[in-house]
Amino acid sequence: MQYTDMFKNAMIQKMTGPEAISASALSERVDVPQPTLSKWLRMAGVVSSNDFPNIAHEYTKMTKVKGPKRPNDWSAEDKLKVVMEAASLDDEQLGEFLRKKGLHQTHLEQWRLQMLDGLQNGFSKKKTRQNKADFKHIRSLEKELRRKDKALAETAALLVLKKKVQEIWGDEDDPTAGSNGK
Repeated sequence: MQYTDMFKNAMIQKMTGPEAISASALSERVDVPQPTLSKWLRMAGVVSSNDFPNIAHEYTKMTKVKGPKRPNDWSAEDKLKVVMEAASLDDEQLGEFLRKKGLHQTHLEQWRLQMLDGLQNGFSKKKTRQNKADFKHIRSLEKELRRKDKALAETAALLVLKKKVQEIWGDEDDPTAGSNGK
């Protein structure tokens, strides 16, 4: 079904205005499918409100507006650039810089510490080989520990069973009143 641009704009205003309602709730009120309303809302962030395409294939040609990158999505090179750039700013400029980049002071501090740690520790082949050897040694020790734990559990179970057998049948060495008739 074709909707006019004015109707689409009115629906977007209802979903984004001061008393905004969800696309699902609006869908029930105006009898327009919720996915359609959601698509209009997404499109409103891409194109001006008076410029909605009415042809389906034109929707797919539009580019979506991407929000700022999350701190976890930054590459190591980008992180380095930001940390270096932030180091030269004073507090007032730094606040504006962080807001513009969508970051917090904690992100900068964490990235700076990661870089320092990387520089201090370095990545040498000797350490990598040593780490692999340590890992293999740890695995073999853990394997031996599991084996010994199993043996200990088995021994404990045998001792418990031995005590129960003694309680039921008694000691073979202890003479009983009925054994020799005395």
